Amino acid sequence: MPDGSFDDRIAAVRRFNRFYTQQIGVLREGLHESRFSLTQARVLYELAQRPPLPAAELARDLGLDAGYLSRILRGFETEGLIVRTPSKTDARQSSIALTEAGRAAFAPLDRASRAEISALLERLPGPQQQRLVEAMRTIETLLGDRPASRPPYLLRPHRAGDIGWVVHRHGVLYAEEYGWDETFEALVAEVGAEFIKNFDPKRERCWIAEQDGAIVGSVFLVRKTDEIAKLRLLYVEPFARGAGIGRRLVEECLRFAKSVGYRRITLWTNSVLVAARRIYETAGFELVASEPHHSFGHDLVGETWERDL
Repeated sequence: MPDGSFDDRIAAVRRFNRFYTQQIGVLREGLHESRFSLTQARVLYELAQRPPLPAAELARDLGLDAGYLSRILRGFETEGLIVRTPSKTDARQSSIALTEAGRAAFAPLDRASRAEISALLERLPGPQQQRLVEAMRTIETLLGDRPASRPPYLLRPHRAGDIGWVVHRHGVLYAEEYGWDETFEALVAEVGAEFIKNFDPKRERCWIAEQDGAIVGSVFLVRKTDEIAKLRLLYVEPFARGAGIGRRLVEECLRFAKSVGYRRITLWTNSVLVAARRIYETAGFELVASEPHHSFGHDLVGETWERDL
């Protein structure tokens, strides 16, 4: 989390809101130079994307006052843009759908929206477009309701830029969750740099977990001796936890280590990392040594875990 007080963060969010609403033109009298307001266009969009639905459900999903929505729908009905169909299960309810005229009215709005966003993205090179989309996805994930089903993830080898990202996220997450200082980030940076400088693709691996194009976790397996491999730097983003990503990363380490001839895997962790320890124990690792130490600004208990293959 960036430095600064809570009031500074409030100001930053408000500043972003002002900037973005100006960028996408929502303050103009007619959205996309149409005769429809932002709210009217949003209702048309929802009706165009979904099967017929009751007004109460539409009001709930859009967070609109029922009376306000009712006035918008009456205007649409007068213009012939929507049709109401009585519910088969509740005579007091009716489902709302766009007519052909309604779809014809929505079509230029949809085209104009795509054109404006296209022009916005085309100002940026491809990698920056991806950064923008990932940042928007992060906002959506943090502020929105968690989906009923999690999106799928994939594991891939590391590529340029990944190690720096892993170092950055370790530094941020362990500071936020455990209060560890920047010396931990320095340690992770040393591990990452050593991996890149001495990387042996025949006997070492870094797996990057990706979800919707964003990095959500990683793990390293490196050579310690000809017979012993070392598991390092397992992490999973908080919003992606609970989907089995950490367990899968460890399983990939075990599978690869066995396939290339290692006889044992070892790892070092700390007793406060309860979730990670649970993953290791479930995967068959055993605690073989522990020792108190003062590191990263805290008194900790370091632990060595091992598993034969």
